[in-house]
Amino acid sequence: MFHVKPRRQRLHLFDLDGTLIRGSAAAVEISRQLGVGDEIAALEEGFLRGLTPDEFAVRARELWAALTEDQVAAAFEEAPWLMGIREVWADIRDRGDRCAVISLSPDFFVERLLDWGADAAHGSRWPTIPFTEPIHRPSILDARAKVRIAGRLCEEFGVDPFDCVAYGDSMSDAKLFAIVPETVAVNADHHLAGLSRHSYDGGDLREAYALVQNSAA
Repeated sequence: MFHVKPRRQRLHLFDLDGTLIRGSAAAVEISRQLGVGDEIAALEEGFLRGLTPDEFAVRARELWAALTEDQVAAAFEEAPWLMGIREVWADIRDRGDRCAVISLSPDFFVERLLDWGADAAHGSRWPTIPFTEPIHRPSILDARAKVRIAGRLCEEFGVDPFDCVAYGDSMSDAKLFAIVPETVAVNADHHLAGLSRHSYDGGDLREAYALVQNSAA
């Protein structure tokens, strides 16, 4: 009599900016609502040159002083999301697996993805809107924080770290890609070259997800 080993539960970890949102980021979409697109573009360029995530947040908070919940909602709805996100997350959960989003972007934007079917959504902790408090720098995530949060989620969901799948696009995902065995570079830049097992360029998360499913078949 043959004994079939029980299937091991997987945890799928998704980046947000540039990954689930194609060619853009939460900060860009929020700034567009406030008419400060050029200013945030300069900050984004500074980030690529070494501006720390906490300093980026402090300066963005100044640009977004008048931000409202309605503007956040509009930024979220109008962002250029990949197609098929809800369908992929539904399939992950139907299989008994878990999915989570870990992003350096503000929590008030990232956590809206819980309504789309994510089991968890972690972003940098920002002050409550409308802003009356400054940025608390230790609450702003960086690339190392993504690794720590992934570890906590593995413990919370009872998933072996070896059974994680990471999806990302840039340097903020490199540390996580370096320790997760199954990785998908989604519309990625050169920072993930040589680190990802799979690579996808396109506009549909279902196609990127299929790379992982096909490799496990």
